[in-house]
Amino acid sequence: MTVANDMSFLTLIIGASLPVQLVMCILLITSLFSWWYIFIKVATIKRAETESEEFESKFWSGGDLNKLYEAVTSGRRKPQGMGSIFEAGFKEFVRLKQQAGAEARMEISDVMEGSRRAMRAAYNRELDDLDAHLPFLASVGSVSPYIGLFGTVWGIMNAFRGLSSVAQATLSQVAPGIAEALVATAIGLFAAIPAVIAYNRFASKVDRLSVRYESFMEEFTNILQRKS
Repeated sequence: MTVANDMSFLTLIIGASLPVQLVMCILLITSLFSWWYIFIKVATIKRAETESEEFESKFWSGGDLNKLYEAVTSGRRKPQGMGSIFEAGFKEFVRLKQQAGAEARMEISDVMEGSRRAMRAAYNRELDDLDAHLPFLASVGSVSPYIGLFGTVWGIMNAFRGLSSVAQATLSQVAPGIAEALVATAIGLFAAIPAVIAYNRFASKVDRLSVRYESFMEEFTNILQRKS
């Protein structure tokens, strides 16, 4: 067996000590989970952006709000994104307006405040869904290099301990142990870099969607105030 074969990536993993192998296993499992969540977030955010564009197109087309409400709530799937915020706000507005007609004590300001609270609650639910799994990606991006570094330190420590029983240390004796240890750092970076990139990109997209939702809430509140 040649030195090149001994220094192959798979051989280094198999030849590493048990703690280092456990570190590598944890990092590989973490990387798989982070990639799974990345694919989920890509689909979720893309769907939210598409639904927002479609709903805004319908909303600003100048149609009747009652018909738009029926169209939003008549589908098999529960409305999401702006549709969910619109559905919650308009439903509460209609309910409180009918109640205000029956109770002379209720003022228009109370109707608008109730509608705003309903929209804010729907907005918070939508943001929670969009933010799901982002803390995990942030944790992977920040912690994985340190986990890999722990495996590296442990591996190098074992490599130098093994040299204590050798009369004369040579590069061929030191290199395999150090290479095995550095593989842990490499795997840690492999897990961390995609998670950090994905987190930053998704966080930016979620912030933009959040601004769109808040702008819609303000504009819809003004429309309801004019209708009242």
